[in-house]
Formats: sequence, structure tokens, C-alpha cells
Amino acid sequence: QQQQDETESAEAATGPKQKANFGLSGALASDDKHGNVYNGVLLKFSEPPEARVPNTRWRFYVFRAKDTSIKKREEEEDDDEDGEPLEILHISKQSAYLFGREIRVADIPVHHPSLSKQHAVLQYRATPDARSGKLLCRPYIMDLASTNGTFLNGVRLEDA
Repeated sequence: QQQQDETESAEAATGPKQKANFGLSGALASDDKHGNVYNGVLLKFSEPPEARVPNTRWRFYVFRAKDTSIKKREEEEDDDEDGEPLEILHISKQSAYLFGREIRVADIPVHHPSLSKQHAVLQYRATPDARSGKLLCRPYIMDLASTNGTFLNGVRLEDA
């Protein structure tokens, strides 16, 4: 009886006991040993369960941005041909490609001051087709909360 009174008085002094919270805290993601870390850098994204390597061969054609000034255009006409890609990247060998300035983690490094270290990710996902119900592997581009944003056909994408 005396023990029960002591525990009740201790509970009254400290308040009711909190129950254990087993919800997601994000602590594992921020942990270097167990989180989403690659080459010592914490990644801003993790692959979804429906991520797949595509069986369709995808290519990414890199062109140089054209300057709209007349003087620059005249110089460019002499230097190189219009429409020739600088580089062709085969982007169907893995399920995700990270774009950014951080060389240690970027699959496609882009050296431009307007890009973030981890700017955007191209993720392939297996989603069911509306007509046939078959799984189709489709590419998705996601902005990784970059400072200047990611644009697709002139439209700014929302952060992933």
C-alpha cells in the first residue's frame, strides 16, 4: 500500500507518463552510418519502392545554351554548327540520376553557379498503365528544394 502511494505521489509531481512514440522521426535518415549517405554526403532523396531500371534506352542530349545577343550570335556562327549536341548521355543504366554541383554524389555533374549541390533527380518508376494495367517504367524529374528551382518546359517544378 505504501509503495503504491509513493508511485502515485511521484506520478502526480512529474505528470502522467508519456507512452512510447514509434512513429518516424527521421533520425535514421540523418545518421551517417545508417541514413541515406553516399560517398560521405547525406543525400536529399531516397528512392521509392517502385523505382526500377528502365528497359527502354533513354538518352540525354546536351546542347550549349545560345546567347540572344546579336554580337554573340555572329561569333557563334563562325565557331560551330547549330544543332550539334555537345554530349550524349545514356541514362537508362540505373534507376535514378542525380543532377548537381557536388561531384562526389552527382551522377550528372553540372558546373554552373545557379545550380545547387544536389539540384534535381531523374527517377524511373514502375507505374501501372491506365489502359492495359501493365507496369510501365516512366521517368520523373524532381526538384530537391534547390535555391533557383528546376524548370521543365518553362514551368517551375514543386519541391519533392
